[in-house]
Amino acid sequence: MKEGITMNFETKVIHGGIQEDPATGAVVPPIYQTSTYHQQELGGNAEYEYTRGENPTRFAVESVMAALENGKYGFAFSSGMAAIHAVMSVLHAGDHLVMGNDVYGGTFRLVNSVLADLGVTYTAVDTADSAAIEAAMQDNTKMVYLETPSNPLLHVTDIEQAASVAHAHDAIAVVDNTFASPYNQTPLDLGADVVLASGTKYLGGHSDTVSGFVVTSDETLADQIKMIQLSVGAVLSPQESFLVQRSLKTLALRVERHNENALALATWLNDHEKIQKVYYPGLPGTPDYEIAKRQMRGFGGMMSIELQEGLDTKQFVENLNVFQLAESLGGVESLIEVPAVMTHASIPREIRLENGIKDELVRVSVGVENLADLKDDLAQGLDAL
Repeated sequence: MKEGITMNFETKVIHGGIQEDPATGAVVPPIYQTSTYHQQELGGNAEYEYTRGENPTRFAVESVMAALENGKYGFAFSSGMAAIHAVMSVLHAGDHLVMGNDVYGGTFRLVNSVLADLGVTYTAVDTADSAAIEAAMQDNTKMVYLETPSNPLLHVTDIEQAASVAHAHDAIAVVDNTFASPYNQTPLDLGADVVLASGTKYLGGHSDTVSGFVVTSDETLADQIKMIQLSVGAVLSPQESFLVQRSLKTLALRVERHNENALALATWLNDHEKIQKVYYPGLPGTPDYEIAKRQMRGFGGMMSIELQEGLDTKQFVENLNVFQLAESLGGVESLIEVPAVMTHASIPREIRLENGIKDELVRVSVGVENLADLKDDLAQGLDAL
């Protein structure tokens, strides 16, 4: 993107960052499928040496992600978990982390097992309550880690307020923006120091690629993350980089449809006799609605529902036709899953229940299909119970 040019999001996804090949002018950056590069002289400080460190295709998608998140430095990883690991690797033995109590199961596993063994401690709280974040802060707290909306209960954290608490204690604020995508929310604009996302979800958008991204405007943090990326080597491949950048061009179009379909279904399900509760930040009157309306441009395509007590969750999710029983989210197709058995199975049951993740909870990723077809599919599934 040319310096000094201001673009709206729908234009930025197509023209922001590096969107053409500087070598040829090709309007689509090519796939540089190479592991190494010919260096013209010994010790000449070549721009490209080895693809783990440098690759033009990866640099292109990293630049676009930085532009979409309104940051300066972007980094692409081989998965969302690799991106989370890279950010949390700035912590050291003896450091303390404050995070949400209903984070993604993979994040919990990383913190509770891998980081704990390395001497990093943590406190899990309801980050939607800024007083709870404040109470959890310790002298050695170095990071406040937020998912907003959270996975799977769709709780919304006031990013500006949480970041303020973190900064008052000389800690950094990190936001997992996977559920929202930069179309709906840009955490760096709200005070976060780092934003990350699983690119496998809305950014890739077609359930055919796995990736993760980190964006920051802090040069010191960027240098640390770049060193971790180079040293650990969990970089995004040229092929995957190409696929994600291609998908990003339609991100605004897709997420707008996700938003519309999810809001309509959540509103309908909220009054359904066989639904005990709907978790969706776009429902007025819920604790998360006012914050979501203030800091998000759309409410997203994710929701969770609880069936009425006694209804068979297994029967429900296995007998849908349009909604596919599968993990992941954010693709054009609608998916459905049971967190207790699937995405959050790594969290001990007593901790899940304590944090509101019940065995009966069903997580729904609403796709971009025809709304009437989606509603009919859920209706027939509920009617059969």
